[in-house]
Amino acid sequence: MLIIVIRTLLLYIAVIFSLRIMGKRQIGELQPSELVVAIMISDLATVPMASVDIPLLSGVVPVLTLIIAEVITSYMSLKSRSIRKFITGEPSIVIYDGVINERELERLRFNINDLLEELRLTGCYDVADVAVAVIETSGKLSVIPRDEARTVTVEDMRLGNVRHNGLPCTVITDGRLNEQELARSGKSEKWLAAELKKYGAQSASDVFIASINAEGDIYVQLKASRKKRKRGKGH
Repeated sequence: MLIIVIRTLLLYIAVIFSLRIMGKRQIGELQPSELVVAIMISDLATVPMASVDIPLLSGVVPVLTLIIAEVITSYMSLKSRSIRKFITGEPSIVIYDGVINERELERLRFNINDLLEELRLTGCYDVADVAVAVIETSGKLSVIPRDEARTVTVEDMRLGNVRHNGLPCTVITDGRLNEQELARSGKSEKWLAAELKKYGAQSASDVFIASINAEGDIYVQLKASRKKRKRGKGH
């Protein structure tokens, strides 16, 4: 009996350590690859835990192998946008300017009842009040309400200073220019290059992330080596 208790505690510690390496996401926020690893780890750990005839290493080694594979995959996703897109996918816009994208819902196998339920959970009860709704890679729905439907802020109380909402255009990620997002923002590459120079970036490769909001304000964060983060007014 004592051997079973010790084996169980050792496997418990190994599983907790493994899940800690994976990060602090909640179950509902796990990426597909992370969820698969979490399920497989729990299944592998129960085999030597239930039978003392199976060596303890038969449970520990596969668990550690999965964690090493997950760490390598996460690192590759961090460095490569194409690998990140393949493993975790991309956010999907399902509502834009109060209009539901039926084709996108069908592609995601997300029915209208599910969509309306998620909208209600975010505090939005009318599709017409939605400026943009995005299904994130985790499966959660993010909602940006229309200007007239959102909660009034302190900034809005200043006359003539009402901000306009909309999905920001992420024009640069990991030093790579996203031409589609730049086109959606209505800005040119020449304008972007001039704005980046204001932050000390000679090219997109110097930028970790850059986005343009609905008002034309650009947010720029340079890569860690540049140690600079600012938000400026677009012209």
